[in-house]
Amino acid sequence: VSYSSVRRTVNFQISADLVILTVLIHFSGGVENPFVFYFIFHMIIASILLSVRESYLQATFAALLFGLLILLEYLQFIPHHCLQGFVVRCLHRDGFYVLGVCFVFTTALYLVVYMASYIATKLKRAEQAHREANILLRKKDHIKDEYVLRLTHDIKGHLAAIQSCLDVVANKLVGSLNERQADLINRADSRTRKVTHFVKTLLKLTQIRLSDKWEMNIFPLKNTISDAVAAVKNKAQAKSITLRSNIESSVDKIFGNQFSIEETVTNLLLNAIKYTPQNGDVEINVKEGGDYVLVEVADTGIGIPQEELPKVFDEFYRATNAKKIEKDGTGLGLSIAKQIIERHGGKIWVEGKE
Repeated sequence: VSYSSVRRTVNFQISADLVILTVLIHFSGGVENPFVFYFIFHMIIASILLSVRESYLQATFAALLFGLLILLEYLQFIPHHCLQGFVVRCLHRDGFYVLGVCFVFTTALYLVVYMASYIATKLKRAEQAHREANILLRKKDHIKDEYVLRLTHDIKGHLAAIQSCLDVVANKLVGSLNERQADLINRADSRTRKVTHFVKTLLKLTQIRLSDKWEMNIFPLKNTISDAVAAVKNKAQAKSITLRSNIESSVDKIFGNQFSIEETVTNLLLNAIKYTPQNGDVEINVKEGGDYVLVEVADTGIGIPQEELPKVFDEFYRATNAKKIEKDGTGLGLSIAKQIIERHGGKIWVEGKE
């Protein structure tokens, strides 16, 4: 529906309402009826929905309708229906009163249109500026993501070359190493692997943000959750952590990207295991909720400070207590999970305390 057709419809509707209101006023006291100022509501609506010119035209139309009504009643071309009991005497033939009401009514209409149009214009301009700023920010964000994508691809290639060289030296394919040399190579190798993991994670986040379309299909969520649990089972056993999986029998197939959902659940479980101490508990519960599925990952880990809960899904953010437990981390895992879940039309949140 075009904007011009909407404006035509609004103009017609307001004009029709003004005519109907004029007829109702005529049969309920005419100039004596205090409800004549209900015309003002239509002026406010016109000022919000229509242009300034159209709003003033509607005000003029309303003033003409009301003026014509009281003129015809004054000249007795049409009968006047006096408000018995509301006024002491009929006032439709009182010229001074009629002129006074007509003047106040007309000026009130134009003043209301002026003030409402002024406010509406200011708001529309502010909204337009806000909309343009959002478009500009999205464009800049897109450019930034494309730049990061190219940069991470390039860095990833260089890191792969460095890793290959370190592997060759570490495996003593170019000669033996003394203890000091081996220690330096191992430290360099460890750092390189961490940087490579960070670059890959950043690359994945950028690809998610730049991707317009995902391959979606119907897949069994129960099997996907079970595969994710199986993938982290060894990690849990290594820390003597009890890993429980509770999936309701009613949970069936869902529509989405199976790989990304499995990866998200796996990462959430790994995150829970990482920050849960030895002999702790990690649990995943999957429940049917009508038109949605609730997946809950709970643990007996270190928790998150209450004031930091709103920030946990921010890119590169890590909780202060998490940094004490695990110095190395990208701070991108939960941000990626949020991007994936929101791409599926879902919501992800965190509850807990330190």
